[in-house]
Amino acid sequence: MSIPYYKILFTRQLPKMQGLWDGAFWRHTQPLSVGCFRPEGSDHRPRTQCKLLHDEQNIYGIFRLEDRYVRCAHTQFQSDVWKDSCVEFFVQPKEGLGYFNFEFNCGGALLASYVTNSERVDGRLKQSVPLTPDDDKQIRRFASQPSVVEPEIAQPLVWTLEFSLPFSVLEKYAGSLGTVTGQIWRANFYKCGNETSHPHWLSWAPLPGRNFHDPSSFGNLIFE
Repeated sequence: MSIPYYKILFTRQLPKMQGLWDGAFWRHTQPLSVGCFRPEGSDHRPRTQCKLLHDEQNIYGIFRLEDRYVRCAHTQFQSDVWKDSCVEFFVQPKEGLGYFNFEFNCGGALLASYVTNSERVDGRLKQSVPLTPDDDKQIRRFASQPSVVEPEIAQPLVWTLEFSLPFSVLEKYAGSLGTVTGQIWRANFYKCGNETSHPHWLSWAPLPGRNFHDPSSFGNLIFE
């Protein structure tokens, strides 16, 4: 099976962080498709796309969802956002070392850590370091949905989640990254909704099982 790849173009602009998928900042950026569906899920298969750009200080990203059964109950940093309508960006800057899991629900709440051993012990990751509240403050994002969506919205709904990840936050855990232009990082992108009425699990790079914490399945990000 071929490894998917995505080229992250360089930008000199700054995003307005308004979730504008077709706005001036994002209009000419090619999207990737989060379109590999796990068979354990329901028949709900939301169209999920993501775009990335970078400059010298940040990775910028935006997800666009054509969704239904949208729910959001978790509002705190490091809460169980994967139970809500959720998008996720897992990224490994240095092959063979740790990776980050950035998980955002549709209201913008974040769960994030740096994982150095993804084996499970009593259902928990064997070795991981949670990001701090100060890190959370530096990770800008825009969510098109309110922080709480309850009851669930069953009708078709388009929502976006835009984010900005400072390289300085990544370097705090992964060490110096140097100039990223020309580098190849490993990554995967996900969509889930474990405690919605129609649970589902989607990925960009295909997975051999229903396990998002599988860095061996990551695709390639190429910084141009």
